[in-house]
Formats: sequence, C-alpha cells, structure tokens
Amino acid sequence: LSPLYSPPADTKPPATTTDDESSYEPPEDAIIAIKPKAMARLVELKQKRDADPKSALGDDPTSVPLVLRMGVRNGGCSGLSYVMDFSTSDDIEEEDEVDSYEKEGIQCVVDAKSLLYLYGLELDYSDELIGGGFKFFNPNAEESCGCGSSFGV
Repeated sequence: LSPLYSPPADTKPPATTTDDESSYEPPEDAIIAIKPKAMARLVELKQKRDADPKSALGDDPTSVPLVLRMGVRNGGCSGLSYVMDFSTSDDIEEEDEVDSYEKEGIQCVVDAKSLLYLYGLELDYSDELIGGGFKFFNPNAEESCGCGSSFGV
C-alpha cells in the first residue's frame, strides 16, 4: 500500500447473505431454479413496484404478484438468447408453465416453446460493478457466449 492510502472509516465488508436470502427455499419441482440472490433482487424490484404511486395495482399492491416471464428467442452470439421481462397475471396463457412463490409474491412464467430450452435453468444475481445483473446457468446449453445472455443447443 502506498502511504497515501487510508481505508474509509465508515465501511463494512459486504454481507454474504441477507435475511431474505437465508429464509428463501426454492421449490424442488420448479422449472427454473431461482437462487436466493436472484429472488432477493426480484423481491426488491417488487417492493419498488408496490411503492410506486403511479402503478395501477389497486388498493393493495402487495397482493398482486410480480410476474416474471422468461423465454428464449432466435439471435445472440450463440444462436438463442434469453428473454426476461415483467408481465401481468392477465397475460398468462393456458399453455404457459407457472412457478408460484407465494411467500415472496413472485410468479415465474415460461411459455411452452421455451420450456424445452429453459427446463432446469438456474437464475442467479450478481451485484458486481462489471458484468453484474441476472446470470443464467443452463444445463441444456451445449455452448454459450462470454456475455452469458445467449446459448446454443
């Protein structure tokens, strides 16, 4: 260390798990395994949505689940790329597979066409400054690119 370096006095090492992460247990039969860090981030996004006065969720927004729609589309470095977006309960179709996380207020929806490619996928979250965000670990992928958001089968 150089003599000019002094660590900030008010910093603490980052916590390895939060209370939300340690109390979360993913279901064994889930189509997509949402890891504790990813679930904690989804719960945080739901809380932000629920607190937004502009959201048209009625009198009790906490009772409306956050619907996470996941799928695949053609494109990306390796042939197929992941698609992840928020949706509404009204947009869930009969052919969709739905994993419900009632305690957290989250629903994960996968369309029938994407199910073949996403079954067994692990969704994690990283808060690293470079390369942070949601991470996909897909046992069905025979190849994947360095960016982690596309794959090939």
